[in-house]
Amino acid sequence: MLDVQRLRDILDLLVDKGVIHAGQRQDVLNRGRDQARHILLDKRAEMRRLLGRHRVAYRVTEVEVIASFRFPRHDEQGQAEQGVVDEEIITKLVAEALGLPFRHLDPLRLDYKLVTETFGGPFAERHLVLPLEVRPDTMVLAVADPWDREVLESIARYSNKAVEPILAMKSQILSIIVEFHGFRRSMRAAEEDYQTDLPDLGNLEQLYAMGEGSIDAGAQPVVRAVWYLLTYALDQGASDIHLEPKRDEGLVRMRIDGILHTVHRLPRVVFPALLSRIKTLARLDIAERRRPQDGRFKTAHGDVEVEMRVSTVPVAFGEKVVVRVFDPGVLTQDIERLGLFPREMASFRNMLANRTGMVLVVGPTGSGKTTTLYSALHHLHSPRINVVTLEDPIENVHPAFNQIAMQPRIGLTFGTALRTVLRQDPDVIMVGEIRDEETVENAVQAALTGHQVLSTLHTDEASGAVGRLLDLGAMPFLLASTLVGVVAQRLVRKVCRECAEDELLTEEQALALRIPGVRGRRLVVKKAVGCPKCRYTGFRGRTGVFEVMPITPRIQRLIHERASSQEIKREALNDGMLTLREYGIKKLAHGETTFSEVIANTDDRPVF
Repeated sequence: MLDVQRLRDILDLLVDKGVIHAGQRQDVLNRGRDQARHILLDKRAEMRRLLGRHRVAYRVTEVEVIASFRFPRHDEQGQAEQGVVDEEIITKLVAEALGLPFRHLDPLRLDYKLVTETFGGPFAERHLVLPLEVRPDTMVLAVADPWDREVLESIARYSNKAVEPILAMKSQILSIIVEFHGFRRSMRAAEEDYQTDLPDLGNLEQLYAMGEGSIDAGAQPVVRAVWYLLTYALDQGASDIHLEPKRDEGLVRMRIDGILHTVHRLPRVVFPALLSRIKTLARLDIAERRRPQDGRFKTAHGDVEVEMRVSTVPVAFGEKVVVRVFDPGVLTQDIERLGLFPREMASFRNMLANRTGMVLVVGPTGSGKTTTLYSALHHLHSPRINVVTLEDPIENVHPAFNQIAMQPRIGLTFGTALRTVLRQDPDVIMVGEIRDEETVENAVQAALTGHQVLSTLHTDEASGAVGRLLDLGAMPFLLASTLVGVVAQRLVRKVCRECAEDELLTEEQALALRIPGVRGRRLVVKKAVGCPKCRYTGFRGRTGVFEVMPITPRIQRLIHERASSQEIKREALNDGMLTLREYGIKKLAHGETTFSEVIANTDDRPVF
């Protein structure tokens, strides 16, 4: 039950700081107990579902009760601010009053082994403690209840170390305990189920090959382990989940904001069962381990359905699986959120406004081409037009589009499908990728006969798309009259707005970027620092860097004359096109990214 005196003390602290007023304080005292009972019932049910057991330990804290009222936020002078008085604000003030440090907890920066082996799951749940660091004579401990001195003294006696408490939000502590200990329990149970003396046939270092029994991937521990992994990936905003077999263990890594983070190390014996469960979800052949396979499945994350694409491939120590996460909120978004500046946005909109012709998005794998294409389709779609997509495979099922998956084994390729689609009365056709002569020929014909064609191409810059299409067999005079525009793009990480600091661009950095007229002047840009909100990386999210090349009459003439990519690029620059490097510099000047991101993701190619 609630400690009424402690509740009064925290409320008095909040009133003194001007965060809430006396009337709100009294409201909490009047309704606090009832609110605590509702929280307890809801949280117990949630914990039972997350942990998969009936008996759970949960105690409602005073901070939790106050935060549940969601009072409007005010500053110390009583001025209204955006947001509510949440758990973070209250916990920070309590930490300050008690003279304790406060810390945000990032699961990616915690030692999984330390967390799971220092305390048992039930003990950690009951007392809300989380080991962060163990030194020779000190244990650094994240706590949600700093008043429970008895537990801290018991831990000190048990570990024979001094305890250094750090106050953290209860929700973060509990989430990490549930995730880490729940996954560990699943792994232990699965390890017992699949423990065997037979050799590992997936390991190419094994000398002998012997018979292997089948694995029941539907066993409850493995099912729960996969559920924990997927939930964690979605909570962290991961774009890819890598499950990699190693000699003595299995590795789980997740790509977040373009960077891979190691999340778990799994017992080697459990790893095949984990992969089998994922392959079962994706409707793949779990017995086939020698050939690559591709599949997909959907899962719910809150109120949103998220699609997962699964790819398997045999490697030295077994079978590697990569699960690609397709969040519809990211994949299909408003074109205003892609990261285009006003001038380039106007050019892109003009390209899409042409109801005939071909618009291309170019760049390497992982540069965001699919997001740009889907966002363009979302912009174009209306009940009055027929949008057809040809994809290999379908990236994201969208009910507004007529989507066709390519099946090369039965002869359904981009080229053959395009011929068929033209008899389906399309207005807009999206071709997943132009990669051969047949696709080029049919795409140009489709654009020539009154259809709008959107597609992707693998070239480094916008001007290179023309030469690539000509190499694939496009006729220059047809291409000149059908190509509307080309957009080249890359992705750069955005600096975290919470912790970014100003810094002066050095003269060496300015010269590396070839910024003219910088001698004697220092340019102010943003520096990535790192804070809890961005997992101490200094970056949150990614944005696009673009090269937008509309096809003007002069560029049409150059295409007709089979001019080189350099000549076409020179003409586009004369028309005002920004190169990828120049666009990155503009992003840098606007404080959206950093010098290192621009240098790493854009090239500075001179035009001869």
